Amino acid sequence: MAIPALLAKNLRLPVVAAPMFLVSGPELVIATCKSGMIGTFPALNQRTTEGYAEWLDTIKSALGPDDAQYGVNLIVHNTNTRLMADLAVTAQHKVPLVITSLGAVKDIVDGVHAYGGVVFHDVINARHAKKAADAGVDGLILVAAGAGGHAGTQHPFALINEIRQFFSGTILLSGSISTGGDLAAALMAGADLAYMGTRFIATEEAQAVEGYKEMLIDSTAKDITYTDAISGINANFLTPSLIANGLDPAAAKDPHHKIDMAEELNTEAKAWKTIWSAGQGVGSIHEVLPVSALSQRLRTEFAAAVASFDDRRQAYPL
Repeated sequence: MAIPALLAKNLRLPVVAAPMFLVSGPELVIATCKSGMIGTFPALNQRTTEGYAEWLDTIKSALGPDDAQYGVNLIVHNTNTRLMADLAVTAQHKVPLVITSLGAVKDIVDGVHAYGGVVFHDVINARHAKKAADAGVDGLILVAAGAGGHAGTQHPFALINEIRQFFSGTILLSGSISTGGDLAAALMAGADLAYMGTRFIATEEAQAVEGYKEMLIDSTAKDITYTDAISGINANFLTPSLIANGLDPAAAKDPHHKIDMAEELNTEAKAWKTIWSAGQGVGSIHEVLPVSALSQRLRTEFAAAVASFDDRRQAYPL
């Protein structure tokens, strides 16, 4: 198992709760880490670098020696004018895990490694994965078809098998992982950790508004629209939230409508605040739970899935 020792400490379930824009905050991170999973949040969920530092202080002061580790997501792109300031704060606080998005830069990776941190980078295909591997990242987050937020289109089996041929570090699988059975399947497919986002939106500690959580519970995979019309990059969104904003889901899939829709929404930040993202695994979400209860349910489901596999395997002598 290729999980860095720093992150394996106190890890009781092989789960990273994904950093979700406008959803993940200190309360969710702390509850996740105390439940034996790795909690994360985007640095940009705080409006200033000073606020980001305050959140780190809050998280560090709340976590004890028996809790799992935490991480932050940094957007490595020239549009993120806060990157270097946020990176400096990250290094000062010695954040255990840094998740980079929209760019794998060796200088950033080296900066995190210099204080002893770990870097994971999210990718949607082998080409992106090779660039990140060349930059020296410790792990790759494979954002497969069906994942919430910015997602790829490749089947998870194809993605894992192709990337394992050239990358020996930690592999995390993202895409419709909502249950302990899904978690077991991810590990059986070759992942070291599961990267779960949508399921954590429907928790009491998530910063998502109640309407968002209710829409998750009421939706199934057919209610997900995959489009680049909102942010310019393909992502999965809840179709009812598109309709609630006066947008035609069919038009959202048509690139000729992208500019008009972007103008109507004014900014991407506004879009993500009123148009809600989710993965295709929403059909497995039926209630809002505290993270502690979700963790226990995942553990129970995971154990049952492993036991069921052991029983089935007996029919096929090795």
